[in-house]
Amino acid sequence: MQKNLDIAPLRSFVAIADCGGFQRAATHLHLSQGAVSQHVRRLEDAVGRQLVQRHGRGSQFTTDGDELLAVARRILDLHDRALRSFGAETAGTLTIGSTEHAAAQLLPALATALEGAAPRRSVRFRIDRGAALRDGLASRRIDLALLLNSDDPSAIHVGDLELTWYSAPGWQPPPRPDPVPIVAFDSPCALRSRALETLSGAALPASIRAEAPQLGGVHAAVATGVGVALLATLGQTPEGLVPRPDLPAAQPLQLSVGVRPGLPTATAKIAADALRPLLTSPAAGRWSVKSGAPATDEITMI
Repeated sequence: MQKNLDIAPLRSFVAIADCGGFQRAATHLHLSQGAVSQHVRRLEDAVGRQLVQRHGRGSQFTTDGDELLAVARRILDLHDRALRSFGAETAGTLTIGSTEHAAAQLLPALATALEGAAPRRSVRFRIDRGAALRDGLASRRIDLALLLNSDDPSAIHVGDLELTWYSAPGWQPPPRPDPVPIVAFDSPCALRSRALETLSGAALPASIRAEAPQLGGVHAAVATGVGVALLATLGQTPEGLVPRPDLPAAQPLQLSVGVRPGLPTATAKIAADALRPLLTSPAAGRWSVKSGAPATDEITMI
């Protein structure tokens, strides 16, 4: 009986390598772990070789598995290119990563553009720190990511993200030479660094008075009057805060679209083109930003 290398098992096999294990591959493909394991067994039956073996508490590819992985990537690339050449987009989920900076303003428009270009693909968001997003792109768990001040030569530059100082109503800067109290995201953070650089460049001492891992925590701390925060809000003032034009103007951050290896160039271009008008149009402020809203690992369209 003729043996076949079917597309679905090959896609599961590649996902194991890209996502770092069976469970992560299953989550990425919206399958059960048992289904992914069954796909591997089907491939092993087809080629007559062991492809994956136990390694400690996990597993690793055998030499034959590594060889099939390279072949599987080429097969899937040709398969997907053939479908696209006939205008038949492969179904699936497009995962977009972003930090919390201005995500509420940028992600809805980006999702609308991508869903319109590829209606058979759903869009899912991943909200995380910049380093985690870059790792997600490299491991192919994330398809596109909005990155700040990226030095990745493959990232597509979108434009400049304007930054604004915010405080609680009635907050007043301390008299010199007392340091300006800063509320910042946990380090490392491009906004945190830019805030300190801006005040230092204006010969104003500064100190980190409060830190938070999420945007809601930063908003809450600023609203209590603890200090000021430098934020990217695209002109939309967060609820309960006021802009501070009396503080030194900060240079904007560069916004880029990071792309996972193998993603079609056209998809990345659609994303970049959808974002550019939002960085220059006052209409960007129509998206609501709520202070203190809890952040989640994955969010869906409103």
